[in-house]
Amino acid sequence: MHIPFTDAQLHAVLSPLRRHLHQHPEVGFQEHATSQFVRDWLKHQGFEIHSPLAGTGFFVEIEGAQPGPAVGYRADMDALPIQDAKDVRYASKTPGIAHLCGHDAHMTIACGVALLLREAADRLHGTVRVFFQPNEESSPSGAPVMIQEGVLDGLHAAYCVHVDPTIAVGRFGVKEGALTAGTSPFIVRIESGQAGHSARPHETVDTVWLATQIMTQFYQLAGRVTDARKTAVITVCRLRAGEALNAIPGEVEFGGTLRCTDAETLTYLREKMRRVAGSMAALYGADVDVDYADRLPPVINTHDETQTVREAAATTFGAEAVREIPVPSMGGEDFAFYLERVPGAMVRIGTASGRETRYPLHHARFDIDETALALGARLMSEVLIRDLEKRAA
Repeated sequence: MHIPFTDAQLHAVLSPLRRHLHQHPEVGFQEHATSQFVRDWLKHQGFEIHSPLAGTGFFVEIEGAQPGPAVGYRADMDALPIQDAKDVRYASKTPGIAHLCGHDAHMTIACGVALLLREAADRLHGTVRVFFQPNEESSPSGAPVMIQEGVLDGLHAAYCVHVDPTIAVGRFGVKEGALTAGTSPFIVRIESGQAGHSARPHETVDTVWLATQIMTQFYQLAGRVTDARKTAVITVCRLRAGEALNAIPGEVEFGGTLRCTDAETLTYLREKMRRVAGSMAALYGADVDVDYADRLPPVINTHDETQTVREAAATTFGAEAVREIPVPSMGGEDFAFYLERVPGAMVRIGTASGRETRYPLHHARFDIDETALALGARLMSEVLIRDLEKRAA
């Protein structure tokens, strides 16, 4: 028999776990010590570990007292290659690496979910698989590998959370439909075959000028060849050209990211960008190559699962705890790959309570109000219980 946790007891269990993870961050697919620590922690709590998945990934399962289907809950494990600038006792001890996107909190909340579901097994109509994923931050990311190795096998839905410093602690951001954008990094390479003198651009191909013209045409695509009601952003972030101030280089490279809130627009614009670059390069006598990194689809929260989150939050914390998110984030999240296979929802967990907890994600001083750990675990355990109740009905 497992004694139910009070809020204070749950916080006392989860806060040290989060602080240890915060002090010892590891980047994507290198989360060896992180994975081992969380696995050991869960083993100590009496859970059976199923591993490995995608190298450092793993999962535990909580079986209910009553038979039913299975659903999943995901936490990401990787940190960012950024120096931690916080002056706190639990700041990162690893130079140049820090948990500045809240994945330490995500792992901690997932551990809390496992504890709470086990104590509520008599309410559980089926099984919950709590899984820990490597490398959310970089491409190619960990989710496709987890899926390929079977983490979704037998699951009817999947949920996760993301901490949000724009939402007050005790509030939960909910949105049906597109929650994040799909993303597609791109690199454009232009070659003329020869360099030229800046005094005589007509004798060669002005690759720098051509690059700027292609960029300009890229920026014109969003809202001109796509439906303006479907948000799309094309941003060039890098340009590499020559060194001399009086020579036109024979090769130029620029790159950036395409972001869209629906997968169809993302695919359509990728093809349009290729055609624009190819047509303009041909017009001025250059060769061009447009290369796309791995596509990341948008997170699309499904109707029934989003409604389950709303109901769980309102019942557990009051209707005022539910914050409806009006527009999608244009950031990307690889939880989207799971939602291409099964229904589900990502929930924004409010973590802000003052100046030190309002720095944005990926900021060197990012931190959370740790009260959100127990609140997030309580919310998501209730979400998973309700989801299985509905499926078993």
